[in-house]
Amino acid sequence: MTAVIRAHAEQRYQDQLHRLKAADTALAPPGWALSPGAVRRFICGDTALDIPRKYYGEDALVERAIVSLMGNNGLMLVGEPGTAKSMLSELLSAAISGNSQYLIQGTAGTTEEQLKYSWNFALLLSGGPSLEALLKSPIYQAMEQGKLARIEEITRCPQEIQDVLISLMSEKSLSIPELGIAIQAKPGFNLIATANLLDRGVNDMSSALKRRFNFETVPVLKDPALERQLILSQVSQRLADEGQDLKLDEALVDLLVQVFHDLRNNMGSQAMEATLSTAEAVNIVHGCALHSLYWQQPMHAAQLVQQMHGTLIKDKADDVKKLAHYLDAVARDRPGWQDFFLAGKALWMR
Repeated sequence: MTAVIRAHAEQRYQDQLHRLKAADTALAPPGWALSPGAVRRFICGDTALDIPRKYYGEDALVERAIVSLMGNNGLMLVGEPGTAKSMLSELLSAAISGNSQYLIQGTAGTTEEQLKYSWNFALLLSGGPSLEALLKSPIYQAMEQGKLARIEEITRCPQEIQDVLISLMSEKSLSIPELGIAIQAKPGFNLIATANLLDRGVNDMSSALKRRFNFETVPVLKDPALERQLILSQVSQRLADEGQDLKLDEALVDLLVQVFHDLRNNMGSQAMEATLSTAEAVNIVHGCALHSLYWQQPMHAAQLVQQMHGTLIKDKADDVKKLAHYLDAVARDRPGWQDFFLAGKALWMR
């Protein structure tokens, strides 16, 4: 495959999916590429088949999500930003359908045509409505082929657009009045949606739409050891995808994990507004690794501070004061943290 910045899950893990398929003797639901057990092993890991863990949360949550997708209801993954909702959605689609690309990004500008279908106007004007002139949405294609479709940030879609999904989810069919036909979903079709808890009030879902989904809350990782493992795994994978060979400074990762743990749990009134997710921690360590690689210097605490500033602060000036308070109250006297304290002091305690 020609090099790309980010391969789809079914491309990135193609060999693993093939190994699971070859060894999969269990019953698969209609339209599924793998059995439910094999889907779980793809996401949660299988030592015997050399399948590494990809989701570092509760295995029971993954199992419930898989069971939800076997039923009539769709799956709604909700949680704070950066809790791997989108990643879990993509992994489920890759394992179940062999295709994670039937995706709609929810925004305030999402239209009904993006959910259903639109027209090639040149063909429409020359020959009138026809299947050849029809431009199929990702949901249309997923229904037609018996695959999973995904909607990101569903609560950012206007209410009337969300309501279009009610009939799609209830009837499992899509009417095309211009052609006098309706597309009926094939076995294997279902919908995975994600919603950000911080944006829940933007366009809250109606009770009717909520009834069409089983909800699963994807929590923030609270186990520092698991978070450390995830950060090292994700950053190493990114570097490998980029063709780079660099040994990560695990002590620096340990420091960052402890900082995030402190800032999430022990700050009281000084709690930061910034998103302190594992995804942000991965970006910080990846930035440190790239700095180290291209400046040809070891990873060090000053890089960590610089990356934290760029990743966390953004436009939240008050968070600088809170980081300064953390340095003074917590980091100053911690053994082995002197370099981190001095680098942070220069940037945050002016």
